[in-house]
Amino acid sequence: MDPSQVIIRPVVSEKSYVLATAGKYTFRVHPDAHKTQIKQAVEELFDVQVRDVRTISVPSKPKRRGYTSGRTREWKKAVVQLAEGQSIPIFQGLEADL
Repeated sequence: MDPSQVIIRPVVSEKSYVLATAGKYTFRVHPDAHKTQIKQAVEELFDVQVRDVRTISVPSKPKRRGYTSGRTREWKKAVVQLAEGQSIPIFQGLEADL
């Protein structure tokens, strides 16, 4: 799998920005990607050294709009911890706003 297919997009939330100050970055990843693929993709795309990868499968939630009911999509996220002193430029400057 190509690294740009493994990493879909960064997760933008208050919690992800708090984790970014500790060197942990959160990404939405392909549902079939495993930890080794995620590690290799982050290292190749951002030219950093990954120390640890944790993955979470986010379950779908029920949603309603009037009489129509349905569910949101299931998705997979990964929290990637980098080596000391390294950072990803996508998140630079944003965690200081908290």
